[in-house]
Amino acid sequence: MTGQRIAITGPIPGTCANRMPRSFGEQYDCVEEEFFLEGDARSYAAVGEVTEDGAWTVEPDGTAPFKTRVVVRRPADMATFNGTVVVDWFNVTAGVDGDPDFGLLYPVLLGGGYAYVGVSAQQVAIGGGQSALDIPGVPNLARQPLTESNPERYGTLTHPGDAFSYDIYAQVAAAVRRGDLLGGTTPTHVLAVGESQSAFRLVTFINAVQPPTDAFDGFLVHSRGGSSAPVSGSEVQGRPEEGPPVRIRTDIGVPVLQFETETDLVLLNYLAARQPDTDRIVTWEVAGAAHADASLLEYGRIANPDVEFDLGEFIPTMNRGPQREVLRAAFVALHEWVVSGTPPPVADPIETTDGGIRRDADGNAIGGIRTPAVDVPVATHSGESAGDEIIFQLFGSTIPFTPEQLLARYPTHEDYVAAVTASADAAVAARFLLPGDRDRIIEEARAASVP
Repeated sequence: MTGQRIAITGPIPGTCANRMPRSFGEQYDCVEEEFFLEGDARSYAAVGEVTEDGAWTVEPDGTAPFKTRVVVRRPADMATFNGTVVVDWFNVTAGVDGDPDFGLLYPVLLGGGYAYVGVSAQQVAIGGGQSALDIPGVPNLARQPLTESNPERYGTLTHPGDAFSYDIYAQVAAAVRRGDLLGGTTPTHVLAVGESQSAFRLVTFINAVQPPTDAFDGFLVHSRGGSSAPVSGSEVQGRPEEGPPVRIRTDIGVPVLQFETETDLVLLNYLAARQPDTDRIVTWEVAGAAHADASLLEYGRIANPDVEFDLGEFIPTMNRGPQREVLRAAFVALHEWVVSGTPPPVADPIETTDGGIRRDADGNAIGGIRTPAVDVPVATHSGESAGDEIIFQLFGSTIPFTPEQLLARYPTHEDYVAAVTASADAAVAARFLLPGDRDRIIEEARAASVP
């Protein structure tokens, strides 16, 4: 573990940035708190070559003062805490903190007794700088760093640069283990999660910083690209598809579950970094899923009901595939792996040819994790999009079948519901779908006008 000790202030009164939906407190009997963490962070430098196999050695390369913040969401009654804390590396692709994994996982996290800690680990969210992605139509205010958007609350925060982000993240994990962020309650397990740009940095953390710090008990690496973030980079540079391929080091001592969508394989070039499963590394590739999708925006709308901007207006064909449902099963599988030693089920890879995805006659991917969305389809769900801008491509596409296509495939409504039920039951049995999501999918099938 990191030997650094940090000063912690909080809970900070008032409303924090990235607040969860107001209704969640009562719905899930949970509380949300914000803390400021202040101390000295170290940076790292690679010793020798940074190789494709991820087996890197690093050494401390300097220290600098920092003051950042974390957002804690936990059971109101800690007697119901299940002992596991999920530490989320906030995503800064848009230039501000985002919590996409919480938005996709919250029914499992808040409903299952977990504690969640979101970390402002990177410089751009606190002090501003270059974002990795331009989003058309997003108001400028929504892209201001914390110190500018609310200087009265966040004006004292400071970040020395992303070279120090890995140690800041490790120090938060250490504070969590001591119980400093949970009112003195010490957890049994601490898991790391991160999506997209954050997963890009988690790959580097796993290969370089986890071995000397032993900061986490397991990792959910969600939608990484083929490369990794620089060990000593101090800015948000490039995107996950750029740079040489990097794999997860095979001598890692804790479980790592990689979750990949169709978009990640091709657009973000994860195919170049594919690696066989081991007793510590398992990869799920999800047919019909895109890097970002409608379910991600659905959470954004309930979390920010006063924001009128709707990205869906810009991307009307965005993906509506099974990412959310399979991700929840992946998280539960990782947790069981860490707690009991039972590994996740092995998943077939998505079939590819000449660097692209093989598709059936309906345009849906062949292979990968199967769900009713692709085995009992009413649309073509793809991680690919016809849009030229990167934001359109990340959201993939869903193209509904015509009435004639539906009638040819499902002569009666009962045929359709029966097929959805069989597919959902098979996915639950394979541990790629949770029972609660199975029930909702079948209920939606019953209510659908199919054929």
